[in-house]
This record gives sequence, structure tokens and C-alpha cells, in this order.
Amino acid sequence: MSIEVLNESGTDVDVGELSTLSRFVMEQMRVHPMAELCIKLVDEDTIASLNERWMDSAGVTDVLAFPMDELRPGLVTEEPEEGVLGDLVLCPSVADRQAGEAGHPTAVEIDLLTVHGILHLLGYDHAEPAEHEEMFGLQDRLLAEWQESRRDRG
Repeated sequence: MSIEVLNESGTDVDVGELSTLSRFVMEQMRVHPMAELCIKLVDEDTIASLNERWMDSAGVTDVLAFPMDELRPGLVTEEPEEGVLGDLVLCPSVADRQAGEAGHPTAVEIDLLTVHGILHLLGYDHAEPAEHEEMFGLQDRLLAEWQESRRDRG
């Protein structure tokens, strides 16, 4: 998998750990091993501009997902499709505020937003109650498995 993490936010973020998490999630979701993902960490002005331009929504947000080849999770019984998963844009300063409100470290919030964004790239949504339940249940499971794998590593 090709995972590029660009930190243009001016905030200190462990891009190596973010790349490792992304690879973990993509493997768990059976995304093709040659798939490509780009994660860009940006400041509030940049994400607000992107949010207005591409989502027709004013103001800052935490994460934006821009799917490319509309890849979907692979099934155990079939080979996953090769292609470009897409781009995620994350705003660490928004994640920091949300982490404070949630009572956990900023790194945990950035992990959550990364998993959330990858699921959006894979076609998951949360507009309807059933979709919300499925997506957030999967997000929680992936984050729990990630935390468990980190404990096993070290």
C-alpha cells in the first residue's frame, strides 16, 4: 500500500504512527495491497476553505474525505479492487479541541478521525440511523483492534 502523510498544519503529529494506523485499517478492510491513500494535515483556514469549496458548508471541520476510485471493502471470497482509495484532509487543531471535550488525548482523536475518514473513502456514511450504527460500530471495532495491536507491539 502506498500511504503518504503530509503535515502542513504546523502542529506536531506522529505521521509514522498515522501511516501505520492507516495501513492497519486498510488491511482489516481488505483494501487491495497496491491501493493508494494520501492524508494531509492542515490548519483551520485551509480546511474551512476546502469545506466551503467542496462540501458547500461554511466553517472549519475535523476531517474531509475525497474518494477517488470508489474502492469498497474486499470480501474474503474475492480479490479486492486495485486503485486509488483517495485523500483525507485532517485538521489537528480541531481534533485537539474535540479531544479536550471528549476527555482523551489529541492523538486518540486523530486516530478516530483517520479511521472515520477511511471508512468514508470506502463508501460508508452515517446520514441514516442504520448507516450510522453500522459505520460507528465498525469504527469502534477497528479502533479497539488497533489499540490491542499497539499493546501487543509494545
